[in-house]
Amino acid sequence: MIPDPCPPQQDVRPIDMALEAAQPGDPPGYGHRLATSPQGPPTLPRWCVWLEPPRGATADRWEQRWLSAVDAALTTWQEVLPITRVKEPERAQIWIERRRPPLRQLASGWRASNGRSLLEVLAVRRGGSWSLEPRVTVLVSPELRASVLRSTALHELGHAFGLWGHSDDPSDVMAVHQGHLPVLRLTARDRETVRWLQAQPTRFGRRPSDALLPEVR
Repeated sequence: MIPDPCPPQQDVRPIDMALEAAQPGDPPGYGHRLATSPQGPPTLPRWCVWLEPPRGATADRWEQRWLSAVDAALTTWQEVLPITRVKEPERAQIWIERRRPPLRQLASGWRASNGRSLLEVLAVRRGGSWSLEPRVTVLVSPELRASVLRSTALHELGHAFGLWGHSDDPSDVMAVHQGHLPVLRLTARDRETVRWLQAQPTRFGRRPSDALLPEVR
């Protein structure tokens, strides 16, 4: 029998852990601009992704537009990452939701955004075994034109898959400010940064240490 790549969670315990600046070095692409964690980068060898379904039995025009854009973004990331799409949120580490992100307060005032990725660090028990996992809620506003919807989903999913930082090249998917046209394809720099990130040592996807979570046995 083939093992289930995305078994449902049986227990979840939050862990207080914040991202921190990248370690010094000269990685390829824009790896030097990515945040990490005390347990290594929050990445996994395989990602299980849940996409918010339509409210009714069938998607209306606007729901279908949103679903098509996000589906295209996921397909693009599947060119470089193992991704399994699931129908139950308890099987996923990434939840993609169809809603406008709340306003963010900055020093200059309140700012609206097209999308946002919210990271939690969890100890999760699946199939009787505990592992350290990132859980990311990706918010993508439905109130965008189709190309911007797709580029927003592509960018926010990059964060969810562990690219917690931004490129300084406006042609990259992970640029903080893209050019005058939405970026809809991964560049060579995006790809080499992902390959480098996936090769970095991390405890994510492995059993949490007893020191980190003593009550897990």
